[in-house]
Amino acid sequence: MAVEPTYTSEKVCPICENKFPATITRSRLTMTSQDSDFCTYYKELNPSYYAIWVCPHCGYAAMDTYFHEQNAVAVEKIRAFLQGRKVNINFGGIRTRDQAIATYKLAIFYADMVNSLKSRMGALYLRLAWLYREGQQAAEEQAALDKAREHYEQAMLRERTPIGNMSQFTLEYLIGELLRRTGKLDQALSYMGKVAGDPLAKNEYKIWKMAKESWQQIREAKKQLQEAEKVAAE
Repeated sequence: MAVEPTYTSEKVCPICENKFPATITRSRLTMTSQDSDFCTYYKELNPSYYAIWVCPHCGYAAMDTYFHEQNAVAVEKIRAFLQGRKVNINFGGIRTRDQAIATYKLAIFYADMVNSLKSRMGALYLRLAWLYREGQQAAEEQAALDKAREHYEQAMLRERTPIGNMSQFTLEYLIGELLRRTGKLDQALSYMGKVAGDPLAKNEYKIWKMAKESWQQIREAKKQLQEAEKVAAE
């Protein structure tokens, strides 16, 4: 008998303290490929669809890994905002891409309200960008990637690494990759060069190799751009 890729688990909302069923993806999913900004594709389903838990009673939303972690000040701020508001949302069960996108927008709204860690904001925007990529919504993807990069750059200045599962080199590589994907080639080249040129980065060989390859690709892209501009000017 095949095991379903999702299951339901009862959770308690830290804001309204009501119980609700959350849809959770099983950890054993079959990875099929991965993009250069770590967007990962799976055979069974996209776990990013279910990474945001949303309370159907009050509307609070956050990433599953820190859904219950709000401090007392943040909880009171969210409660004050929600007081007297009627909520009629339910993202339980199987989600569509559009529903998944809506959950990330909700999570970003609440994270921004309580001045969440910049790294968490970056992760929310990055996953949102991946959903837009899946739906071939290029303009929305670009905007979300740029927001993710902006927050990750601030996180690098304010937070200690490792951030989540990212080392300093991984974070620098990711920022460089997000810059490359949004057309900021000079800045991207700087970040990639920093990782590719650091002997210590070779201890994280996969990241070092990816940075080196990306650095070469960016240099080639810049060269082609300059040649095209030269031809256009003639």
